[in-house]
Amino acid sequence: MPAVTLSLCSTLLFVGVFPFVSADQKNITAESGQDVTLPCRAPNNNIIVLEWTRAEYGANYVFLYRDGRFDPANQHPYFKNRVDLQDRQMKDGDVSLILKDVTINDTGTYKCGVFMRETRLWQLSIIYLTVVDPPGQPRGDREDRGNTDAVKKDGSGGLIVSLSICAVLLVAGVFGFLIYRKQSRDSNEHPADSEIPLQT
Repeated sequence: MPAVTLSLCSTLLFVGVFPFVSADQKNITAESGQDVTLPCRAPNNNIIVLEWTRAEYGANYVFLYRDGRFDPANQHPYFKNRVDLQDRQMKDGDVSLILKDVTINDTGTYKCGVFMRETRLWQLSIIYLTVVDPPGQPRGDREDRGNTDAVKKDGSGGLIVSLSICAVLLVAGVFGFLIYRKQSRDSNEHPADSEIPLQT
């Protein structure tokens, strides 16, 4: 099932289960490598729960605030240390989310759900984020940034490749030497047919 369909289904489920005041949608485009602000605003800062979600990550949150504090226990690992509120005090109901150093993989539908103290209702905002490569950059260079950055940081990428190649060459050399010895031994034990005298 396409991601857009899943996103729509989860939105309808959210709206069907929880009473809500309003739901609006915004489209945002950003270049990979940028920090992006996903806008969301509540009528005031009397917020009991703030949920930033993305359907592809199931029950794990992009960002979750409840009981007066940020809750990292239920945050998806992909977003750890990559998201923050634009205003941690949520003054005037500003619950916009900053998503840092975006890549193509961050393209998708984000939902901002706010449960307000007075109304006891959910307010839902939907933001569709599209991340594109900067002009002149070959497509896909940043898609696997997470993997390549990890290799670059500890410098072990080149070492692992070199050791792998050495191990393959060593095994091939030992295997070749064993084959050579076996053939050499067989030729000494069984001389060629031309060297065996014919019996009359």
